[in-house]
Amino acid sequence: MDVRQLRHFVAVAQTLHFSLAAQRLCMTQPPLSQSIMALEREVGASLFVRTKRSVALTPFAEQWLPQVRAALGAIDALGHTAQAILRGDAGGLELSFVSTADYSILPVLVQRFRSLYPAVELSLMEATSDLQIAALLEGKGHAGIVIANPWATIPDQLAYRSLVVEPLIAAVPQAWMADGRLVDVEGRLSSDAMISCPLVVFPRRAAPAFYDLVTGYYAACGGSLHIAQHAIQMQTIISLVSAGMGIALVPASLRHLARSGVRYLALEENAPHLETGLVYRRDDTTPTLANFLHMASQLLELDMS
Repeated sequence: MDVRQLRHFVAVAQTLHFSLAAQRLCMTQPPLSQSIMALEREVGASLFVRTKRSVALTPFAEQWLPQVRAALGAIDALGHTAQAILRGDAGGLELSFVSTADYSILPVLVQRFRSLYPAVELSLMEATSDLQIAALLEGKGHAGIVIANPWATIPDQLAYRSLVVEPLIAAVPQAWMADGRLVDVEGRLSSDAMISCPLVVFPRRAAPAFYDLVTGYYAACGGSLHIAQHAIQMQTIISLVSAGMGIALVPASLRHLARSGVRYLALEENAPHLETGLVYRRDDTTPTLANFLHMASQLLELDMS
């Protein structure tokens, strides 16, 4: 359907006068009348009731006119929309994240990005680091917030930026503190007490960096691991601690996850640190991704200043 014919229809509908509409369109009346008749043949219905003295919309045209105006408005906006997409002010951004980021850096990033780019459709998906990296390598999504793995290299196709580094703390069952099975010293859990407790932890396949950090710390403290349960969601891990399944070593930001039956304690000595960072494809030139990366860099600079 010719867009010019639709514009002709709207002009006549606004004026209800073919000569006046032709003047506004900078054309003569005969071509305008021919255009309207061609459009009527296209839709299979009359658009105007014509007499020698008046022109009126048909009942069909009255109902169709708002749809035509909306369509033309969308067409007229295409240029502005294209420029907004090219600037990254519109469009979409697909961001995945590990569950630990939900209590540290993710809320800050999301809040800031939404305030700067309210027209961008932000899609969030929780996933483990390994699944995020695999998806990015397959061309899915734009960026992921992952747990850094110092013992593995990022694939050449991907780039990495550090976001936050935080110490691990212990999440312990409150009941074990109450009955004396665990004793804290000035809010700290001793290494001897830690290595004697069963552990709830991520499975290594899902979070190798996190798993190796925890097991390496146990080994450094002279203990051997007694894993009571694996879980891939941080909320699940904390729930299992609350149920008395064991203790868990978690990022310090997990203190924001208040759960009845759970107490958070600092580790007694040389607590290991967990790094969380942003990973994305090097060749991805999506404007919304570029804006997100720039915003994240600005936030980190402010945090460091």
